[in-house]
Amino acid sequence: MFVRTFSGAIVGIDAVRVTVEVNRDGGGLGLFLVGLPDNAVRESEQRIRAAFGNAGLRMTMKKIVVNLAPADLRKEGAAFDLPIAVGILAATEQVADDMLGETMLAGELSLDGTLRPVRGVLPLAVRARQDGLRRIVVPAENAAEAAVVEGLETIGAHTLREVVDFLGGERTIPPTQPPASASAEAADRYAEDFADVKGQARAKRALEIAAAGGHNVLMIGAPGSGKTMLARRLPTILPPLTVAEALETTKIHSVAGKLGVAAGLLSRRPFRAPHHTTSQAALIGGGQSPRPGEVSLAHNGVLFLDELPEFGRSVLEVLRQPMEDKRVTVSRARYSVEYPANFALIASMNPCPCGYYNHPDKECTCPPGSVQRYMGRISGPLMDRIDLHIEVTPLSPAELTAERVEEPSAAIRERVIRAREVQRERFREMPGVHTNAMMNTRMLRACCRLDADALGLLERAMERLGLSARAYDRILKVARTIADLEGSEGVAAAHVGEAIGYRSLDRESWGR
Repeated sequence: MFVRTFSGAIVGIDAVRVTVEVNRDGGGLGLFLVGLPDNAVRESEQRIRAAFGNAGLRMTMKKIVVNLAPADLRKEGAAFDLPIAVGILAATEQVADDMLGETMLAGELSLDGTLRPVRGVLPLAVRARQDGLRRIVVPAENAAEAAVVEGLETIGAHTLREVVDFLGGERTIPPTQPPASASAEAADRYAEDFADVKGQARAKRALEIAAAGGHNVLMIGAPGSGKTMLARRLPTILPPLTVAEALETTKIHSVAGKLGVAAGLLSRRPFRAPHHTTSQAALIGGGQSPRPGEVSLAHNGVLFLDELPEFGRSVLEVLRQPMEDKRVTVSRARYSVEYPANFALIASMNPCPCGYYNHPDKECTCPPGSVQRYMGRISGPLMDRIDLHIEVTPLSPAELTAERVEEPSAAIRERVIRAREVQRERFREMPGVHTNAMMNTRMLRACCRLDADALGLLERAMERLGLSARAYDRILKVARTIADLEGSEGVAAAHVGEAIGYRSLDRESWGR
């Protein structure tokens, strides 16, 4: 007897439908898996046999051939346990096959017949809806994740026996309802707030510009000056995720296995802060079984690299391409996958090994030349891709103890949202471009026209600072964002001057 069930394989952050063809043959014995399965899929035979026995089901002694189509797509992971098991049961007439033609199945089987959660269920649910299937059956722990897809019935089961009884009409499992989405007020409620940060007006201004235009930032200052405190509050002034952004961001976290039980769409922009011992694969993605890295987990959010020079130089260099292209392409001999990586890079570092170069009160104890060597750990091309360089100066005791009311994140966020709305209108006919930081050269010429004063100021800065063409473009983008925050249609000399002021590490005198 021949039957087919449906499942899916993850490619990047999307799913490809996989047809599980099961044929029971009278000749020979055993279970044969074909269709480019990996070791985890091949091992499903032993899990299925044990689960059948413990669930009161029987494994046929006749030859069973299971083909996972398309045959040229590698199938990875234990999520194929459930569709293979149900296909075998249908081929041996232990479960009705009436519902299989409109159902996608995914789940790992334990030896006792219970279902374990798997990663990548959200992309599978999206694929099932796109292919016109009526329902998806997944482990109960994954049901809330799949239920966010509208127009698809999500069935969450705890055991293989529950699935069999449901497909046979002997058990009713109510479809899982989508989890209640967090209200805008709840999504914007953070434990951190810019009101907690005393002083540092220039750093706060730079982070506001970065949030408004999607720019990259490097903060440099002595230990304890507030760099990490400032960076961790950047998400509190970013605009809320749109529905499309939330869906794409949640898919990435689903594929990476980072969503918890009962998780729906992510309501907050991600904030990722990997340790400086992070490897290239962990940062950029890939591995033997490819998964998104930190740059993709930070998609539509913030990637914070603390103590930037302590990261391996080769690790930092892999950031250059995703910072420009807003995506990561991981190519290996066996596969090539693409992950989105539209993140804002926020990095921090000390000015020297001892941390007190340019400190107003403490003396730097580093030997001659050490500051240049320390800064040299960050390559020029990477520094070029960072739009704003901020020197964070330690506060004096009087500033720390002063009683003053600082501006809260909510007030800053309102200005950021208004600037983002201006950019959304500006780029409404430019697919894939949402912020000033994403503009290409042609867009810069159209959107950043300078008057004579602004152009002369920028030309003088290029000569004196020895800026590259990329730095020139970055200054224009930042100036455009500053103008948007002020509600100005044109880019004036004052906007360009402020943008140039955020290129402190381009100065030849730094560290000398």
